[in-house]
Amino acid sequence: MRMLVFGGTIFVSKAVAAEAVRRGHDVVCAARGTSGAVPDGATLLRIDRDAPDALADLVGERFEAVVDTSIMSYTWVTDALAALRATAEHWTFVSSISVYADEITPGQRPGAPVVEPRAAHGTLTDRDADPGLYGAVKVASENAVRDALDDLALIVRPGLITGPGDGSDRFGYWPARFARGGRAVVPDVEQEIQYIDVRDLASWIVTGAEQRVTGTFDAVGPRWQLRDLLAAIASGFDAELAPVPPDQLVGAGVGPWVGPRTLPLWLPPEAAGIAAHDPEPARQAGLRTRPLDDAVAGALAHERALGLDRPRRAGLTPAEEAEILAAVAENP
Repeated sequence: MRMLVFGGTIFVSKAVAAEAVRRGHDVVCAARGTSGAVPDGATLLRIDRDAPDALADLVGERFEAVVDTSIMSYTWVTDALAALRATAEHWTFVSSISVYADEITPGQRPGAPVVEPRAAHGTLTDRDADPGLYGAVKVASENAVRDALDDLALIVRPGLITGPGDGSDRFGYWPARFARGGRAVVPDVEQEIQYIDVRDLASWIVTGAEQRVTGTFDAVGPRWQLRDLLAAIASGFDAELAPVPPDQLVGAGVGPWVGPRTLPLWLPPEAAGIAAHDPEPARQAGLRTRPLDDAVAGALAHERALGLDRPRRAGLTPAEEAEILAAVAENP
């Protein structure tokens, strides 16, 4: 199978390209090539999707499968469709769980209401300034793909993606923290959480292209209670969990999810449903997830490659954690 992957140099797109090459497919990666190398065995086609006529060399090319992981650009998506929809035999668009309008209710699946679409081109800076932009652009992009190629399109909505290449410091923070040992501050909350390893996501996307799977799916793994997931991760290390209730965490200046002085995977109540979607439709469509131990090992290997003591986008520093433990001991 001849496959075109937009990107192919980092995280999800690179994992897809690598898996397709591993299976013996002819893989072309369309990218600037400035974020890293494409997997061995793939061909790099250098393009800048912001440039005029960026996809001119692709017009008329025939691919059995196209995988587009455009992060937040309706323009990139529609330009790709204009260039390739007449010849593509299957099209995967990687969207996001952030398209859903309701972030509170657990158990949602495709068909639940989504946010209003916005046909915009945005950057990560724009997303920080306007948090709703990301999901809105994804909805507009999904709609464009369906309008152009409905009977050939697979729309994939991942939740939290983990594993090799993850730069978010969310899931990976926990095996890295527990590997250090000692007493580890964890949120003492009633909350569900789910994740998908990037290798499992990539495998399913390639299988979907091979088998011509179509439709819209939430690419999520099993639902865990957060405390159970953290305990299971910690069980492989010499670490002691120190549960701290949310009010004490907030009082100590600790926030949820991501950012400085945070505890990853802990969500505010108004967003708790976003990590508790129904995994069954995707499972029935072929998505398979690896055992937790394997996911933890992959995440920890990546953390070690990056450096366990590096500055992080999420989590607590050892000094911050010691401060919080001392404060909790004084005010139990």
